[in-house]
Amino acid sequence: KRDMAIQAEHDMWRRREAEARTQIDELGERRTETAAAYDQIIQRPADIQQRRDKLLVEIDIAEQNRRAAADRLASAEAAEVGCSDALKRLSADLSAAREEKIRREGQVAQLDERLSEVTRRINDTLGCAPQSARDIAELNDDADLPEIEATDARLQRLLRERENMGPVNLRAEQEAAEVGEQLQTLQDERADLEAAIARLRQGMGSLNREGRERLLAAFTKVDENFRELFGILFGGGRAHLALTDADDPLEAGLEIMASPPGKRMQILTLLSGGEQALTAIALLLAVFRTNPAPICVLDEVDAPLDEANVERFCKLIDTVSKQTNTRFLVVTHNPVTMSRVNRLYGVTMAERGVSQLVSVDLVHAEAFRATA
Repeated sequence: KRDMAIQAEHDMWRRREAEARTQIDELGERRTETAAAYDQIIQRPADIQQRRDKLLVEIDIAEQNRRAAADRLASAEAAEVGCSDALKRLSADLSAAREEKIRREGQVAQLDERLSEVTRRINDTLGCAPQSARDIAELNDDADLPEIEATDARLQRLLRERENMGPVNLRAEQEAAEVGEQLQTLQDERADLEAAIARLRQGMGSLNREGRERLLAAFTKVDENFRELFGILFGGGRAHLALTDADDPLEAGLEIMASPPGKRMQILTLLSGGEQALTAIALLLAVFRTNPAPICVLDEVDAPLDEANVERFCKLIDTVSKQTNTRFLVVTHNPVTMSRVNRLYGVTMAERGVSQLVSVDLVHAEAFRATA
C-alpha cells in the first residue's frame, strides 16, 4: 500500500510538474505578446506626432488656398465693378447718340422748312426756281457765301431802297449778283447738310442692323438654354421665349410661354407662384449660361419652392456653376439649400446686442472629418 501511495504521489507531482511547465510556457507567450504590445504602444506617440505634423501642413496649405481664392474673388469682384462701369458708360453714350439723332432730325426738319421758305421767297422775288436764280446771279462755284442773317438783312434793305427809288431799278444787276451769292451759300449749306444726313442715316442703319443680328443671336441662344433648363427644373414639360408686338426685334416685346408637366402651354402670368418662381430661375440661369458672369447673387429664390424642387434647383446650380465657372452667392433660410453649398456665412448673436459673422467651409470640414 505504501508503494502505491508513493506511486500515486509521484504521479501527482509529475502532473503538477507538467501543468507548471505548461503555465510557464503560457506565461512566456504572454510575456512575448506583452512586449510586442508595449513596443507598439511606445511607437504610437511618434506616429501620432507624425500624423499631427502632416495635418498641420495640410491645414497651412488649405489656408493658403483659401487666401488665394479670396484674392481671386476680390479680383473677380473688381472686374465686375469695372464691367458695370463700362456698361453704364456705354449706356450713357447710347443715350447721347439717340439724343443727338433726335436733335439732328429736328435740325433737318428746320432746314427743310427754311429751304422751302427760301425757294418761295426766290420765286416771289425773282419769279424763277433757285437753280435759275444762281444762273441769273452769275455765281461762281468756288465763291464764298456770306452769312444768312447778314444777307437777309441786306436783301431787305435793298428791297426798301428799290421801292424808294421808284419803278426804275438801277441796281438790278448788283442785287441779282447778291441774290446769286446768297443762293450759292444756301445751296452749299444744303449740300453739307444732306451729306451729314446721309452719313448719320448710314451710321444709324449700321447700328440697327448690327443690333438686330446680335439681339437675335443672343435671343436664340437664351431660348435654347431656357428650354433645356426648364425641362431639368420641372422634370419635364416644355417652354420657350417669343418676341411680340413688332416686326423689328429692337422694338419687340418678350413673352414667356411655359407648359409644366400635365398642363397646357400658357403665358407666365397664368402659372402658380411656385411654377412662376421655377420658370424665372430657369430664365435667369439660361441668361447666365449664354453670357456667364463671375458672380451671381440669388436672394431667397428658393423660398416658394417645396423640398423636391429645391433639390432640383440645387443640382441645377451645381451644374451651371461647373459649366460657366460662375460663383453663386445664395441668400437662403432653406436647410436643404444650406446643406448643398460649399461655404456657409451667417450672423450669430453670442451676446445680446453683439452680432458676429460666422463662416463655415463645408467642403474643408467634410474632408477634415474624413481624415480624422
